[in-house]
Order: sequence, then C-alpha cells, then structure tokens
Amino acid sequence: MAPLWVWIDSPMVAAMMAAVAWVIFMSFAQPAQTSAQLLSKPAAPVVQRPIPVLQPPLPGFVYPQHETLTYTVDWRVFTTGTAVFHLDQVGDILKISATADTIGAVNMLFPVIDRFQSGFDLKTGCSTGFAKQTQEGRRKIASELTFDYTHGKQTWNERNLVKGTATHSVANTPACVTDLLSGLFYTQSQTLTTGQIVYFPLADAVRTVTVGMKVEDHEEIKTPSGTFQTIKVQATADEGVVKNRGSIWVWYTDDPRHLPVQMQARLFWGTITFHLQSVDLK
Repeated sequence: MAPLWVWIDSPMVAAMMAAVAWVIFMSFAQPAQTSAQLLSKPAAPVVQRPIPVLQPPLPGFVYPQHETLTYTVDWRVFTTGTAVFHLDQVGDILKISATADTIGAVNMLFPVIDRFQSGFDLKTGCSTGFAKQTQEGRRKIASELTFDYTHGKQTWNERNLVKGTATHSVANTPACVTDLLSGLFYTQSQTLTTGQIVYFPLADAVRTVTVGMKVEDHEEIKTPSGTFQTIKVQATADEGVVKNRGSIWVWYTDDPRHLPVQMQARLFWGTITFHLQSVDLK
C-alpha cells in the first residue's frame, strides 16, 4: 500500500521527525496545513510565552557513555520505517545522531533516508548545533544550525542538492537553547512529576520558541523490547515546529533513567507511533 505522504506531499515524513524530536522527529518537511486551516479565517496572533532560561541537567543524572535506541515506526497498522538514535559521551558533550528510513514496500514506492546530528553540554544543557541530511524521493536537502552563544547569534544554512540552491539566515539567540533533537534527551534529565510542565527554549530554524513538556499521567506501555511503567509527556508550544506537527507525546520510563520507550504524533490524517525495539549500551 502506498504511504500516505505520497498522496499529500509527504507530511508523514515531516511527522516522523516531529515525532522524534518532537516525534521530535522530526521536521523533515514544511509544516502541513489541514483543509480546515486552509478554509478558515486567519487565526488571531498568538502571544508567545516569554523565552525561559534553560535549566541545566539535574545534578546526579547520569547518561550512559554509549547508547543505541532502535524504534519501529508505525502508521495505523503498518510498519513503515525504522528510527535509530546513537548517543555517545565525548568529554562534557553528549553527541546524538539519528537515522530514519523507510522499509519494505514503502521503501520501493517512496524511499526516505534521513540523517540527523546534534548534541548538548552535559553541564549546561546548551545545544552544540543541529544538522540534517534528508533524502525523500527525489528531494535532497542538507542543512545546519550553528550557535555563537558568545555573540548571541544562531545561523541556519540550507542547500538543495537537486536544484543547486542555498539559503543563509542569521538571527539572535538566547545564551543557551536546545534543538529539535537534543531536546528529547535533555528532558530525560529533568524532574517529571504529574501535572508539572517543564519549559525550555528551543531553536527552530533561526527562531527561538518556548516548548513545554507537560507531564500528563502514568501508563503501562508494551513495546517490542518489553513492558514498561512510564510517564506520559506531551510536547506543547505556541508556535513553531512542535505546534504545527499536531499533538505529540513521549513516554519516558518511570524510573531514574527516563528512557523514551514510545513516541507518538497525532495529525489530522493519521497517527505515527515509535515503539522501542531494542537498547544497546555498547
């Protein structure tokens, strides 16, 4: 069966990264608009919540030296792809790389081969930058977001490898921010109590938005890697990629690790779910 994004200009690819980085994964394409949005009157401007100060990881929280998390990616009853995250500590930096790939018949009809790199300072939580290389059908894009915290600037460079075009943008940035990928793992290091909302600044392609991780409830989640007692957290924002990807949740284990064992994006055309397949600490 052809993947839904073939029919509607690949918003499912967009949701895969929104689901990851905001399930989070993640930002593969431009935000999709629903038919209701297209027909309705322009919404009133939303007053953005003041940009908060990024709180450092809690003292005593320990990330593994090396960790590989593998997820199956499902749309409705179909398994459409896999997503893999590699985390490695290098000094005081947690380096993160992620891949998202279609599999099986989907890969024959509309292949997706996407790569992401990010990282953050384990002492401060500050992102060290974000890069992605996306290949979706005939579309090939390479982009990079870099930070100059000393001068309060963030720079976005993007190249269309098919058309041979490039864009370059510079904007102001707070003294410390997360990004679309590192924010998922930064949240692990925070206290997650039911009813609490963890706010932090997130860099979203040369603008900074406030993201809230709202702790909703405790749930038992079954995945291919086992059954877990979890904390269900919803990612919210007044604007930017998180808002435009629909409703996004992450289920972290209800233990000191706060391991993300399931991620889900619910959009107007369907639901995408990431189920943890395996954990490798080598």
